[in-house]
Amino acid sequence: MHDAVVIAGAGQAAAQAVISLRHGGYGGDIILAGEEPYLPYQRPPLSKKFLAGETELERLHLRPGQFYEDNHVDVRLGVRVESIDRGRRTVSIGGHTTRYGKLILATGSHVRRVPVPGQDLPQVHYLRTIDDVRGIQAGFQPGRRLVVIGGGYVGLEVAAVAVTAGLEVTVVEIADRVMARAVAPPISHFYLQAHQGAGVRFCLETGITAIRACGDGLMLKCTTGAGLAADLVVVGVGILPTTQLAEMAGLECNDGIVVDEFCRTSDPDIYAAGDCSNHPNRLLGRRLRLESVHNATEQGRTAALHILGRAEPYAQIPWFWSDQYDLKLQMAGIATGHTTMVLRGEPASRSFAAFYFAGERLISVHAINSPREFMLSKKLIADGARLDPGAVADTAVPFRTLAESARSA
Repeated sequence: MHDAVVIAGAGQAAAQAVISLRHGGYGGDIILAGEEPYLPYQRPPLSKKFLAGETELERLHLRPGQFYEDNHVDVRLGVRVESIDRGRRTVSIGGHTTRYGKLILATGSHVRRVPVPGQDLPQVHYLRTIDDVRGIQAGFQPGRRLVVIGGGYVGLEVAAVAVTAGLEVTVVEIADRVMARAVAPPISHFYLQAHQGAGVRFCLETGITAIRACGDGLMLKCTTGAGLAADLVVVGVGILPTTQLAEMAGLECNDGIVVDEFCRTSDPDIYAAGDCSNHPNRLLGRRLRLESVHNATEQGRTAALHILGRAEPYAQIPWFWSDQYDLKLQMAGIATGHTTMVLRGEPASRSFAAFYFAGERLISVHAINSPREFMLSKKLIADGARLDPGAVADTAVPFRTLAESARSA
């Protein structure tokens, strides 16, 4: 009889690990422990359609409850794995000791907080969970004043939903442009204009030093000396890997839980998958930690397959997306270290793409309402394809023709 596979966490990576284990023929016990009172669910819609009230809770679930019953998965919600005893190969879950044969850490990530006075006031919200969204929705009323701290993906997605719902929205961003860590200046400028056109106000190169109650609302003090009045605040300044459990167990951690290409940690009986893991990517030639559905899904699968005795290394090109208004931003590869960036198409058309090159090697693409360029580029990036940046910028030549030429070279 097998000792159980215990999965700490109940997100995308955890759900995929369960699916892959059972579909792969694993007949032993599976225990899935999650801190939230919900079955594993999708997080991306939280700042988009779920926040807007366009998606019901049940549609967020990655699998319905019946799936876990039919596959004899011991789902324990509202509890967490509190500690690991590697010598005895046991974990403490909600105060109860359980043996494991293999352990998968799918602990995910948690929000980065703004270290300013007043950040814990009840009108100040962070967005990471279903309950976080429900707290924000309670204040989503037309005419109310919302200040979003952070001009990254989540902050801008919240701003788009809120201004569409009739709120007065101001985005405060410490950098000199939005999404500065992720996209090139032309894309930042395009999204800034799109939000401004929808009625969102921006305070760039501005930080917040304090938040205080002011009547029924709030007053935010800015680094510029100005004050911003608000009825509610949503903070979106990034997330951090949840590694405390791994650190307490003595596992190697460095910007996440360090794993190999099979998602094994420094203990061969313990795996880590998803936002919490730092993995090697041979296609990119570097280690990295990714915060994406694709990464969590594929790492959950990789860990499960290795447990099943199928060693399939995880080596894929990362990809991401963001929905704001009618604009779908799809990103493939990592643009860090690019030497050249060219635009294909006109931003005014609301359908264009930015291509990032290291020399003539395509390393990343950011496509706005351009699914064809995105899909073709994912394969080109994985292949290490070389293209002439000037030719890519020339829309007179179909991109599929350029892609086919690069693949046959």
